[in-house]
Amino acid sequence: MALLELRNVEAYYGPIAALKGVTLDVNEGAIVAVLGANGAGKTTLLKAISGALDPEAGTIRFAGAEIQKRAAWDVAAAGIAHVPEGREVFRHLSVADNLKMGGFLRRDAGGLAADLERIFGYFPALRARVREMAGNLSGGEQQMVAIGRALMARPRLILLDEPSLGLSPLLVQEIYRIIGRVKADSGVAMLLVEQNAKMALDVADSGYVLEGGRIVLAGSAERLRSNEDVKEFYLGIRDAGVRGVRRWKRRKQWR
Repeated sequence: MALLELRNVEAYYGPIAALKGVTLDVNEGAIVAVLGANGAGKTTLLKAISGALDPEAGTIRFAGAEIQKRAAWDVAAAGIAHVPEGREVFRHLSVADNLKMGGFLRRDAGGLAADLERIFGYFPALRARVREMAGNLSGGEQQMVAIGRALMARPRLILLDEPSLGLSPLLVQEIYRIIGRVKADSGVAMLLVEQNAKMALDVADSGYVLEGGRIVLAGSAERLRSNEDVKEFYLGIRDAGVRGVRRWKRRKQWR
């Protein structure tokens, strides 16, 4: 049984269907990438899992228990941490207080202190700015705070929404290096939503392609990297040629 299981999940914004029968799995300790263009439904998918948006249909199971339509704080208490798109740090709180907010459900003071040190080990730049207001940090440093805040909850699953968004190539590489290190150190599972397909597939075990609210392709990260359509439209490799473009347009064979 997978740690996270979605089966035929549908979600709407008013009359507009944002998710259309989405089915996917995340295994314990795995990194699963969800690729897709703007408007594909990637952020909606994470919101439906974390409780920020109630799905209209389908089931979402985490560790065997159904969590669809449960309150966001209840989902967090179950072991899911959400790193939203755009970082969403508490701008008028210090770096230290932002990180401590991630552990607001915990009662083990000693464990929190140890985890704070662990976060500073991953992100040494934050130690030097621990008393700085988070709103004064660079975009890359804010992303570090957001990921660190999620880790302070000691979750079993982290939902990462576009961690590379708006960052320089060097910072993107650093963020993804840390993502790989966190997986190796802690074994926490991650559902990683990204437009930067190359970075996502380099760190992921498997992945899905989401288009128009539907899963149109799924497989191991290696399989997706070698898929001609993914190479052409997500990895920017042009050797797929006209045949690949035609294959992409004939999406009915994917569904």
